[in-house]
Amino acid sequence: MNTILLFALCTAVNVILSTIKSILTVKGGKLSASFINALTYGFYSYVIVLTSADGMPIWLKMAITAVCNFIGVYLVKWIEEKARKDKLWKVELTVPTKYTNTIDFDLHDVPHSYIELSDKHTLFNFYCATQKESAKVKAIANQYEAKYFVAESKNLE
Repeated sequence: MNTILLFALCTAVNVILSTIKSILTVKGGKLSASFINALTYGFYSYVIVLTSADGMPIWLKMAITAVCNFIGVYLVKWIEEKARKDKLWKVELTVPTKYTNTIDFDLHDVPHSYIELSDKHTLFNFYCATQKESAKVKAIANQYEAKYFVAESKNLE
């Protein structure tokens, strides 16, 4: 029983570290990505030893690994989502001109401008500072079957 608990605990830790590694490799800097990569691969060698140890059937190891992966990845992604900072997003929305006044009214509280390109199309530029504003614009885009383009504002370096 101790071997099963140790394997489950180490597998869960390994999954969490690996998920964090994936996120930091893409979004982190060189130092943080290098550190988590070294930590993850170092710890993984211990998990391999536990995986090859006798004392529990392979189907149990597979089941523990699958459950730990599902829960661990879900947990890390949930925490990442909750910790995500709001960023400024520019959403360009092209809609039929007949909906211009309705969209302008419905989204009056989201900073925007618009240009009537022709009798058929209007181009809106929305500046969403929060996830809530982005969700409102997306809902309107879907409601009016608008074509849209989204860009995240970034610091120029």
